Amino acid sequence: MKPPCDEAVIRSTGADVSCKAQAGRWILAATILASGMAFIDSTVVNIALPALQANLHATIVGVQWVVESYGLFLAALILVGGSLGDLLGRRRMFLFGVGIFAAASINCGLSSNIQQLVIARCVQGVGAALLVPGSLSIISSCFDEQTRGQAIGTWSGFTAITTAFGPVLGGWLIGHASWRWAFFINVPIAAAVITISLWRIPESRNARAEHVDWPGALVATFGLGGVVYGLIESTNLGWNHPLVFGSLSAGFACLVLFALVEARASSPVLPRALFASRSFSGANILTLFLYAAVGIFFFLFPLNLIQVQGYSTTATGAAALPFILLILFLSRWSGGLVRRYGPRVPLVIGPLIATAGFVLFAVPSVGVSYWKSFFPAFVILGLGMAISVAPLTTVVMSSVGQDRSGIASGINNAVARVASVLAIAILGIVMVRMFRSGLDRDFSSRMLPSNIIQYLQSNAIQLAGVALPSGVDANTAVAIRASISHAFVFGFRIEMFICAGLSLASSAVAWLLVPARAE
Repeated sequence: MKPPCDEAVIRSTGADVSCKAQAGRWILAATILASGMAFIDSTVVNIALPALQANLHATIVGVQWVVESYGLFLAALILVGGSLGDLLGRRRMFLFGVGIFAAASINCGLSSNIQQLVIARCVQGVGAALLVPGSLSIISSCFDEQTRGQAIGTWSGFTAITTAFGPVLGGWLIGHASWRWAFFINVPIAAAVITISLWRIPESRNARAEHVDWPGALVATFGLGGVVYGLIESTNLGWNHPLVFGSLSAGFACLVLFALVEARASSPVLPRALFASRSFSGANILTLFLYAAVGIFFFLFPLNLIQVQGYSTTATGAAALPFILLILFLSRWSGGLVRRYGPRVPLVIGPLIATAGFVLFAVPSVGVSYWKSFFPAFVILGLGMAISVAPLTTVVMSSVGQDRSGIASGINNAVARVASVLAIAILGIVMVRMFRSGLDRDFSSRMLPSNIIQYLQSNAIQLAGVALPSGVDANTAVAIRASISHAFVFGFRIEMFICAGLSLASSAVAWLLVPARAE
């Protein structure tokens, strides 16, 4: 789902380029297409994971890297991308980002192995780190106070629609053509964005922009990358492997160094003074917990539907529509809750409702009806998130001065992305271990040959994507597939209870740190 505070980033900067009404429509078209392209990519790729896992013979570690390599560079560099646009030109960096994103998408679609795909996804994440803040800053610079509200509403509505229905189209393309279309779909959209931008979007800069905090950005990237690499590869190599131990040690050392670098930087990418605000710190801790739960959920859920429940990619793309549409249609209503009750009440109640949604996702077994099992869970989870997102943005914006609301919103946006990256890395380890445990539990009730049991245990890192051993008869194949499905559901249930715990923790943070009234 979209991270919080996108609209807040737009509102926080004053217009510095005069924009005619006709040009404004073209500007919105370009930024909506670009933002929608990035949002669609994040969701459609998750739906494509089972197909590319089978076609590229990838383990769950490889599948994790397909998602994490993109998210890592996007999360680490998104604040730098916004600063570069202010300093060197917003349209220039926006076009640069779209071009990188499109070129990397082509390379992703042409990849012949998982290593090539992961490298291309890294480059794609760099492009997204330029185009995502670029699209927001272009809107803020081209629309004045009188027209900005309508522009934000149009942008929010259309990007939400593309986020909702893009996975359905992407799932259809994946199911009827190839997983490669999850990436090729970006190319015509990027071509349209580049054409409109060169034709209609004026160049703009921030005259007060300071230099980019490259040391802080690089140290943060290496730190986050080292930690994520160590966590993910521990599943494959083990905790005692030198690469795992070394990358974790280097990653944590870089994160400590990052804090020291930021304390001395003249224009830090992460100003420590902002966290002196109790409500700002609370909002970001809440975001970390809540979006960690959402991140791991949307990583695992498509694997469950496609590999275990037997859904098509199109149906999987449509499964989350109730969740997305509830957030779309209830966002304005939830913003009104802040005016009536203050931010604390909705930020306590919203995550509590989301907790119930995650618990409901832990109930279904194998072969259940969507409408009786997953649909009610999506409705409850969507309602909880719809109540939470707008008040969260309000707290972030109101907890700092007007002159720092832009960087505060950008930080919260980045925290949501980092939360997803860390959750997939950490809870991916838990999923593999629970899957192995689930296999062991299921073996005790099935009379499977020892060589098959050994085969499944040694290939558990592939989760439900593990291929059946060759030469087994039909009855044994059915028993093996049943064991794999039940083991995955067992692990998925544990993950959903962890997600419920994270959501509950975010509600507790709101109760303790978020003020009853906006500051």
